[in-house]
Amino acid sequence: MATTSELDERIDKCQRLLEADPNSQIFAALAEAYRKKGDLDLAFKICKNGLKVHNNYGSAHIVMAKINLDRGLYDWAEIEAKRASELDGKTRTIELLLAEIYIYKGEFRQAIKILKELHIKDPGNPQIKKLLEISQKIPDEQKTLLEEPRSEVERIEVTPVVGTNEAAMKASSKGTDIKGILDEAVAIKGVKGAMLVSQDGLVADSRWQLKADVNEYGANMSEVWKMLNGPTLNKSVGNVNSMLIETGELIFYMVGSPEGVLVFVAGQATNLGTFRLKIEGLMENFLQTAGGV
Repeated sequence: MATTSELDERIDKCQRLLEADPNSQIFAALAEAYRKKGDLDLAFKICKNGLKVHNNYGSAHIVMAKINLDRGLYDWAEIEAKRASELDGKTRTIELLLAEIYIYKGEFRQAIKILKELHIKDPGNPQIKKLLEISQKIPDEQKTLLEEPRSEVERIEVTPVVGTNEAAMKASSKGTDIKGILDEAVAIKGVKGAMLVSQDGLVADSRWQLKADVNEYGANMSEVWKMLNGPTLNKSVGNVNSMLIETGELIFYMVGSPEGVLVFVAGQATNLGTFRLKIEGLMENFLQTAGGV
């Protein structure tokens, strides 16, 4: 893995070449360097602009697929990887990338099919072996995940909390409200829980399909949110509006709202790109409705 200084040097070199020739295909290498450095927004912008000129450049579509994979936009990543395959053929790089995308999307059969074919051709490749093990292991683990029958879902009714925006909470007659967000969130494939945590760390409302204690999760997520928006981090990164946390088994997506923090919990196999887009859509509808009451 390249060090930060090596990436900075590569970025500087690519930028000089691109400035000298704005139509150069070096944009793909520049975008990849920014991706590896963690600046996904800039990487995406550079690659997108470059593809407007070089839409038939297969390597750039591979870079764009990797950028979108890192952003959690798995459907888009798949489209870009398949476009690269159309242009350059089924190379091992593209097939491995597609297999990884399918794993993240939870489409394990497709991932296993690709990886088994690659394993036959290259049985000693450690990356292929590792991805194959993962794609075969996760479905087995999912059978014993934390999910309970919906009839046993724990339900905590809304109770008034300090600082509640009553106008927003009454918006259900005019559009999506907090209850609606929670209801619609748990209807998304792969989502196992959704909760509203008030500013004092108490769970005000939840839709919960996990065996773990909802109040304990709520308190922990509240502490994480307070830390993220505390004075130390706030000075360096600014106000945090949303946050994604991935653990070994679950994915937590936290979004700030006028009522407190909304926490959405999904399994690792969830299509993260679709999940995030749907949650963001629900939040946008809610904020527009609350603002117009």
